[in-house]
Amino acid sequence: MASTLDLTPRASARGVGSNADTIPPVFGYTAAGSAFERATRPDYFGWLEHIRAAAGCTRPIRLAGQVLTVDATTGRVLDQRSTDGMPDAAIYTACGNRRATVCPSCAQTYQRDAFQLLRAGLVGGKGVPESVAAHPAVFPTFTAPSFGPVHARVVKRHTCTNRRRCDCRAEPCHARRPTDATSGLCAHGRPAVCWARHEAGDAVLGRPLCLDCYDHDHQVVWNLFSGELWHRTKQAAERWLAKLARQRGIPRVEVVTASGKTRKVSPVRLSPGKVAELQARGAVHFHAIARLDGVNPADPDAVVPPPAGFTVDDLVDAFRHAAAQIAFHTPPHPDRPEGWLITWGEQLDIRPITTGIDGEVTDGMVAGYLAKYATKSTEATGHTSTRLTADSIGDYADPDGDHTARLIDACWRIGRPTGTPIPLSERPREPRPRPGFVDRWECPDCGTHTRYAACPVCTAARQAALDTEPASRPTTNPYARLRRWAHMLGYGGHFLTKGRRYSVTFQLLRDTRIAYRRHEHQDQGDVHPAAGGSPAAQVGEHTTLIVGALTFAGVGWHTTGDALLANTAAAMARERRTTGREELAHELATTPAGTVPAAA
Repeated sequence: MASTLDLTPRASARGVGSNADTIPPVFGYTAAGSAFERATRPDYFGWLEHIRAAAGCTRPIRLAGQVLTVDATTGRVLDQRSTDGMPDAAIYTACGNRRATVCPSCAQTYQRDAFQLLRAGLVGGKGVPESVAAHPAVFPTFTAPSFGPVHARVVKRHTCTNRRRCDCRAEPCHARRPTDATSGLCAHGRPAVCWARHEAGDAVLGRPLCLDCYDHDHQVVWNLFSGELWHRTKQAAERWLAKLARQRGIPRVEVVTASGKTRKVSPVRLSPGKVAELQARGAVHFHAIARLDGVNPADPDAVVPPPAGFTVDDLVDAFRHAAAQIAFHTPPHPDRPEGWLITWGEQLDIRPITTGIDGEVTDGMVAGYLAKYATKSTEATGHTSTRLTADSIGDYADPDGDHTARLIDACWRIGRPTGTPIPLSERPREPRPRPGFVDRWECPDCGTHTRYAACPVCTAARQAALDTEPASRPTTNPYARLRRWAHMLGYGGHFLTKGRRYSVTFQLLRDTRIAYRRHEHQDQGDVHPAAGGSPAAQVGEHTTLIVGALTFAGVGWHTTGDALLANTAAAMARERRTTGREELAHELATTPAGTVPAAA
């Protein structure tokens, strides 16, 4: 028996956001009573300072072990601290989950890092040259094709000032002028028209007019291959720009590869970043940032301006041509031998990006918009769950159920094993290889004397190194991933990706934050790892290192009272920071970072 406290709205998966007590409850035990008991302890303020790093986390990670202070020069241990003497005998660290429905505090940190990362690629800073502000950049939005009519809210002309609170008059959902008694019915006898003018928060938005007419199989397969479609589209846009450079007489650039060979490449290249968003109907569409760069023959990894003459219009034409050209069929499947057609939908919006506060789509608006959707998942569809298994699939999949249940059923059905296993009795028997002995020899790498053809010590070391790497499971069934990502309605890609040269990494931002927090109370000023990579790379600047010999001790707070105190304080801190940012933006007469641009 244990009490639980929901810290987030119950829109997420079962168990997410609940903290179970790890101590036996007593009679009359409540969350408020547990919080009062913690607040009346003599070490309460010390406990608050101890959990400050993970105070806002819904389910923090508890670590136990030792923290060593080591001399960086000699390696001698100067000090040793055990978690047994710390509050709760553990060190709390934030979970780092990016989903806002799972952990609002960690998701907000991820969103702010994503905003800084995306904006730095447009205006510079944090290691990115500020000259990128003059590079042509566009904000394209690619949507999925239609898999059947769904309820939609269409506004031909907006008169509102805030799209998130749009109250404009919408057009009829699916209007049709009937000519006879059966023209308004689909093949299954259901209404194929809808005269309603849906409101912005209508729960019916994204739901098919007829579930039997909707092609659920095609949609989940499209979600599965949407990442490949984006990759081919980006390559097609780069080919279009390279062709444009040849037509304008701009020569190709010779660069030296890592192997020392010289090859000629196009004088222009794309540095993209994109965010995936699941629509209410469960189909993925992509919001992207594409910046046009040049190539420096002396330093191919440097970010330099493109050749003179390339403008934003060239980028717009390149993506429009690529979106209209790219289409392919998926591999054969027993349910569909010819495969499914993967292509973009008719709705394609490409807008130029301007830097500063003036313009229809600015760098702050785009970065804030993409960062906001980087913390979302399947919430727009009304479905949230953890990874599904054979034991839990029956709770969510139903071939005769609602729209989401049919999508999950399609993922599980199409992703089934399609090969016919060969019985062990019919498999060919191969002779078991026997170790062949050779003359005694000495391994030149480790000096081992052996009569085996391969050194057993070096072979074991190589095998141990391979065992630590992630296992790659090649499969002959390209649809097998549908079962793994059935809880994501077939989409298994990252929600936020970027080109290697577009901007800095999340790791750099986290290392900078760690270094700042470690030195914010010291007189020598802040320490930023922008030049040296991680804080560990700056060993020469310090005489000691903090080394943690910690092991996993558990997840979550010890009691619901601890969770109530920690998360309430963190929620108030988030509210103060948000209010401060809004007031600062109002004083500067700018748009807050999270505002949705008109393109949305």
